[in-house]
Amino acid sequence: MTRVSREFGNTMQKEAVSAVSADVIFASSRFPNYKIGANNQIVDAKEDPKVLTMKEVVARETALLLEQQKRLSVRDLASKFEKGLAAAAKLSEEARLREAASLEKHVLLKKLRDALESLKGRVAGRNKDDVEEAIAMVEALAVQLTQREGELLQEKTEVKKLANFLKQASEDAKKLVDEERAHARAEIESARAAVQRVEEAVQEQEQISRASGKQDLEELMKEVQEARRIKMLHQPSKVMDMEHELHALRIQLAEKSKHSLLLQKELARSKRMEKTISHIYELGGTETLGSYLRIKPCSDIAPELSECSIQWYRISSETSKKVLILGASKSVYAPEPFDVGRILQVEIIYDGQLIVLTTAGAIDPAAGLGNYVEALVRKHDIEFNVVVSQMNGADHPSESIHVLHVGKMRMKLCKGKTTIVKEYYSSSMQLCGVRGGGNAAAQALFWQAKKGFSVVLAFESERERNAAIMLARRFAFDCNIMLAGPDGGSSIGTK
Repeated sequence: MTRVSREFGNTMQKEAVSAVSADVIFASSRFPNYKIGANNQIVDAKEDPKVLTMKEVVARETALLLEQQKRLSVRDLASKFEKGLAAAAKLSEEARLREAASLEKHVLLKKLRDALESLKGRVAGRNKDDVEEAIAMVEALAVQLTQREGELLQEKTEVKKLANFLKQASEDAKKLVDEERAHARAEIESARAAVQRVEEAVQEQEQISRASGKQDLEELMKEVQEARRIKMLHQPSKVMDMEHELHALRIQLAEKSKHSLLLQKELARSKRMEKTISHIYELGGTETLGSYLRIKPCSDIAPELSECSIQWYRISSETSKKVLILGASKSVYAPEPFDVGRILQVEIIYDGQLIVLTTAGAIDPAAGLGNYVEALVRKHDIEFNVVVSQMNGADHPSESIHVLHVGKMRMKLCKGKTTIVKEYYSSSMQLCGVRGGGNAAAQALFWQAKKGFSVVLAFESERERNAAIMLARRFAFDCNIMLAGPDGGSSIGTK
């Protein structure tokens, strides 16, 4: 076992605390910081921030002594021995429990053998042989148990030896800790006494210096001030140079301020003109899929929208790329699923002036629409009740109910048992929301089944219209077909 000797503690103490000479001269900050240079000229000297006062030195040495007291402690060593002693006690307890269990097993085996012996006298033939075999097995178990008990006794002896060894080591460690602690405390007390004597000597020296040198210091400060005044009279100072530079900077700043005021006036004039033009119209409506946006005049001087040229655009929130929405040239526009996550912008041109209106943010998805579409995807064929409002660009007079079938491979429009059109997904097929059409635009879609045949279908709700568009585009994408509107799929990311 490793022991810590007193000589090792004394060595650490001597290395940590350096001796203080009796004739040491302590630095004082009471005198002016100047020095005499060449030709007996007075030169200002910068203060050395590294010079510490005697009080700070004493405080630092005291902190080091306290840390040394903590380092000299060997409580960690004693703690380890105590943990080992606890582990040994635990092993001893386990051995005692195993011994008790072994005794119970002996009793049980003896009872079992007596029962088999009594049974042996009452049976004959084959049963007697079985009983004798059982008795032999019980005796073999007894022999094995006896061997195991011998091993347990040997382990118990070793555990006891280990426990005694650890107990003795723990007592030695505690004794060593107490000795080292007492020795360290004695050394610290002696060091504190030495530090206190040093502090008293320093205070006495400061009092003597303050009493004797106060008058000399005042006279010396007057001489220094006079020397500085003479030096400033004969040589230009850095302060005067800085004043000249500051004056030049003030002149430049005044010129820059005048130029800035002119620019601010021009900017304010241009902003007033832009506000006057841009505040003529505003976008009304909810910026969510399933609603519609409408251009509304907000000024009496706003011209009629029928006299203006209108065009809607789709702007990507990531690349800021503006894409034309073909056919969206009305004052009303209903966002479709492709517009979700994108910003919508409309340009209004009147008499050569351009007015740009933009949504406050990207179009939000409709609540619950994604779950509704995922539930419908599991079906092979999805049916929607619709009304045909236009066919091949002409108004459809009949308002009878039709059924739109959206399948995995094709789309079909039926009226009762009659099939009006049935087409597989192809590159000539187009499908998108109606671009215009008033308040009902959010419930209608445009479908070009094939070249020469197109319809505008009105659904029972905005939810069914958007679900039909999303389902058809998803099934078409599975067939390697990008199903989009007249502007094609080049401006639309994969969904």
